[in-house]
Amino acid sequence: MLWKLNVDKEIKELELRHNPVIIRVNKFDEDSAKDFAAKIALAHNTGQKVIPVVIDSYGGQVYSLMSMIASIKSSTIPIATIIEGKAMSCGAVLFTFGEEGLRYMDKDATLMIHDVSSWTAGKVEEIKASAQETERLNKKVYKMMARNCGHDDEFFIKEVHERGRADWYLTATDAKKYKIANHLRLPTLNVNVNVDFSFQ
Repeated sequence: MLWKLNVDKEIKELELRHNPVIIRVNKFDEDSAKDFAAKIALAHNTGQKVIPVVIDSYGGQVYSLMSMIASIKSSTIPIATIIEGKAMSCGAVLFTFGEEGLRYMDKDATLMIHDVSSWTAGKVEEIKASAQETERLNKKVYKMMARNCGHDDEFFIKEVHERGRADWYLTATDAKKYKIANHLRLPTLNVNVNVDFSFQ
């Protein structure tokens, strides 16, 4: 995603105190979640009216995803989500947390939705506990996605399970059809710097 600086011809020299914050998400781990939260906070001090979150990811850890979602929910500035190449697993979920009308997807990008995974090994009781937690997260994630996209709570879980719980790949056109994406293009962030004279 590009950003353009449009400066009024009356301004000879310009130094922005802060460049606009554009957040790029490639991984979902503890470090990326921490960086995500820091950039959301920084964006609240730039004067920008929207925070673009550019996603190009195969996915990652669901708890890191939940941390990023918490950061988005705490934002007082609207979040725009943009898929440049792919948004799979956690990336697909995060994409749906863009403000309605501000979810952009490149027409050649791919989105993939699937069940939450668990790789727990150990004692039987530990595996059972992990399976219960995985099922809880699975239902929670699907419900959040459905509500973000204006569907009933069971919409995505039913769609995935009707496909044999296999990975569900969607083109950009499919994503718009299912109300996940709003626009099939990449946006441009315009930074406008103007001089305004007034006399009272």
